[in-house]
Amino acid sequence: MASILELARSRRTVRRFQRRSVGLEDIVYVLETARQAPSGANRQPWRFIVVRDRGLKRRIREGCEEAERGFHERAPAWMKRWLREKGITWRKPFLEEAPVLILVFGRKTEPYWVQSIWIAVGYILLALEERGLSTVTYTPPRTGWANELLGVPRDYILQVILPIGYPGEEPEKPPRLPLSEIAFLEEWGNPLGGVKE
Repeated sequence: MASILELARSRRTVRRFQRRSVGLEDIVYVLETARQAPSGANRQPWRFIVVRDRGLKRRIREGCEEAERGFHERAPAWMKRWLREKGITWRKPFLEEAPVLILVFGRKTEPYWVQSIWIAVGYILLALEERGLSTVTYTPPRTGWANELLGVPRDYILQVILPIGYPGEEPEKPPRLPLSEIAFLEEWGNPLGGVKE
């Protein structure tokens, strides 16, 4: 069995997926892993909606792309340039092409709900890697449409959509800063001894 460090090192962000279906038992495993995450005051503010229906995935994509178009139109000039340079558009085909979507909602009335959600998402990413599955953490710029579409109470906010599937691409490992540049001992800039790059 791979260690957590090995899983973290091998994980890649994927936006293209194989057509191969994903078993519901894998999704249950991933969400059971997320359920173990710590949360502020143990309030467990997360709720997960699993979507496999093609028509519903299409409607989710449409809601996201409408919000993305508006975001791209209103973005300041410097951001528009950056988005173009990175090849980022308002189109999100992976939301329809992935076999499964997991929509992660957080209860905004709970303490530290945003931080708690993202800890759970971190657990999900490693559990997916363990199962040979991939995702991209997609955060729509506007999310109110999702509450209406999926019947979600207003005190919950969509934080992230995770398209889940077997990878249809093999992205290169993105560069990581060396530990010696990001971890210090006792004070800023004091290298952490014993760091191996």
